[in-house]
Amino acid sequence: MTRRELDDDEWALVDPFLPIGRFGPYPQRLRDQFEGVIWRFRTGGQWREMPAEFGRWQTVYDAFARWRDAGVFAALMDGMIAEAAGRGQVDLSLVSVDSTVARAHHDAAGMVVDPAVLAALADAAAVEKGRPVPAKPDH
Repeated sequence: MTRRELDDDEWALVDPFLPIGRFGPYPQRLRDQFEGVIWRFRTGGQWREMPAEFGRWQTVYDAFARWRDAGVFAALMDGMIAEAAGRGQVDLSLVSVDSTVARAHHDAAGMVVDPAVLAALADAAAVEKGRPVPAKPDH
């Protein structure tokens, strides 16, 4: 049996971001498929070399392709950043961009970021710099 790629706490953070279609997969298979994707990119192995514990490699690849096309991984990344910022676990000292050498593709000009993610990052930056976190308006 292959060891789990994610522990139960990590899976609890990821699970809400993965869509379940009309016909499945069942929750355990969903976790197996996601962990198969992690295995593939962590090891650099071929899809066809995937251990059977994750399911058929073609099924795992098809799930990966659907999630990729639906923007699941981008939403997952935004959610993880917001979660880390909410816990005060964002270390902005590791962020360093030299604009003289970093160039974005022209398609990146209209990037849309969730307002909650931006607010969480702004709060984390304020805390990191020792400033008070701005008060949120009541709605």
